[in-house]
Amino acid sequence: MANDKVSRRAVLGGVAGVAGLAALPAFAQDGTTEFTQPVSASVRNNISSFRILQWQDYFQSTRNGAILVDITSRALHFWSEDQSIYRLFPTSVPISEDLTRRGSTSVVQKVVNPSWRPTPAMKERNPEWPDVVEGGAADNPLGTRALYLGWTYYRIHGTHDTRKIGRKSSNGCIGLYNEHVEELFEYAKVGTQVLLI
Repeated sequence: MANDKVSRRAVLGGVAGVAGLAALPAFAQDGTTEFTQPVSASVRNNISSFRILQWQDYFQSTRNGAILVDITSRALHFWSEDQSIYRLFPTSVPISEDLTRRGSTSVVQKVVNPSWRPTPAMKERNPEWPDVVEGGAADNPLGTRALYLGWTYYRIHGTHDTRKIGRKSSNGCIGLYNEHVEELFEYAKVGTQVLLI
């Protein structure tokens, strides 16, 4: 009965015969974190279930680069002008619909270690908030980088409070982990197209 020993490979092989292995995500099989088996021929998912999108569905071109922010899935997509770079980042989004802005705009300014000032509406709701938090401060709500948009008071920016990412937690802006906004900051330029849907 020495040959009665059952190996893990034999069990997995038997499970595969019952389509069990096919149900396992590809990253569970080879130790990677990327889900490599396409859901369909044109859609792939990463482990966060963000859909990889095609820029053609949202922009006429990628001139100056293109940023798509999907409020519902809380994801930011970036395509470089030559389409050689595509990035997908998790975001924070506005806490309520009345603070949410949708539509087309562009990056009008890029700022390293931006100072933060509450909007008049924010100050009215929270009079105890400071009038300004200087750039580089550990409690600065804009984090280490900010892309100012063509709409007054709206930004794509970093955050030191990583609990906010993936949640409805902002007063209108789109927040990214600092390391992600620093990467996006290098790719984006003044004039990069931005679409919030």
